[in-house]
Amino acid sequence: MSFAKDFSLSAVAAGFVTVLVGFTSSAVIVFQGARALGAGPEEISSWMWALGLGMGLTCILLSLRYRIPIVTAWSTPGAAMLITGAAGVSLGDATGAFLLSAALIMVCGFSGFFERMISRIPVSIASGMLAGVLLRFGLDAFIAMKTQFVMAFAMFLAYLAGRRLFPRYAVIATLALGIVIAATQGLLHLETVHLEFAKPKWITPTLSLSAVIGVALPLFVVTMASQNVPGVAVIRASGYAAPISPVVGWIGVVNVLLAPFGAYALNLAAITAAICMGREAHEDAKRRYVAAVAAGMFYLLIGLFGATVGAVFAAFPTELVLVIAGLALFGTIGNGLAAALANEREREPALVTFLVTASGLSLFGVGSAFWGLVAGVIAMVTLQAGKR
Repeated sequence: MSFAKDFSLSAVAAGFVTVLVGFTSSAVIVFQGARALGAGPEEISSWMWALGLGMGLTCILLSLRYRIPIVTAWSTPGAAMLITGAAGVSLGDATGAFLLSAALIMVCGFSGFFERMISRIPVSIASGMLAGVLLRFGLDAFIAMKTQFVMAFAMFLAYLAGRRLFPRYAVIATLALGIVIAATQGLLHLETVHLEFAKPKWITPTLSLSAVIGVALPLFVVTMASQNVPGVAVIRASGYAAPISPVVGWIGVVNVLLAPFGAYALNLAAITAAICMGREAHEDAKRRYVAAVAAGMFYLLIGLFGATVGAVFAAFPTELVLVIAGLALFGTIGNGLAAALANEREREPALVTFLVTASGLSLFGVGSAFWGLVAGVIAMVTLQAGKR
């Protein structure tokens, strides 16, 4: 089937929600990470250009190549690590560390080492991790009613009505209603939005021992453990058989090329990817890749317009973003729980994975998704040791 035949408005809406959630939830952390390295307004604009271009190209090209919704993202834990762990490192040395980290990711991808490691994780464990990662977003859709009850409750009712009357466009209708309500209540802050193109700025990479130890290696470990591992688990828990080795390898290649302009770390997305892989993108799983392509288009706009697009996304009230993200992930959360608990022999380890992941546990700078997988595997090995 051609892309034109597979195209749908519901997929475009899912792509927009993907970018909206990804940008509004973590862009501030990326800005802070850049400032921690001494980046000024020009360098920060270049970072957004490089990251937007990198995410856009990888989403579009990889999704079209494999006809699977492959969504990439910047490494949010990596940006947080830069804020706390890159003190005293110059911007040039940090850029060299970005290059080294990206090269290591590229080698892990193309060598097949990463795929061999990740293929050993059972589907029930991966599904439990997916449900645990997304649980907070489902809860936040209702927590938002504490502060903006009218808007959040109206969006919830619109979603239910849409699921009954026009399932493919339920999220579109819900988002539109939320924007209208936010506008009428004066919650949209568009007065600060102005058109401004982002300009790439080359930073000559240098490298020091302190940057290798303090930036490159931690960034590589955090990106692989907290981002790429959950990203692969989300893809497989959603029922897709993506060729992980070339996907991760090519993401590393793009990261290497754009690192001197500020692309500090690119990786597979997990939370936002689930939006493109859910039924809200399209009832036909084979046509959901269009949502990832649409997300890539929106990421290219972020790269092109930089601060302008950032201001547009920042104009949306927090509660609107929380509600639309939670509602868009309902189906994926349900499917993840169903797959995690379906096999009675693996139910308890999957539950352990779900609970540890949902707890938000973070150790040694690595997020709860990774530790949820570790806990689930330990539980499965312990409970099934010696059994056939």
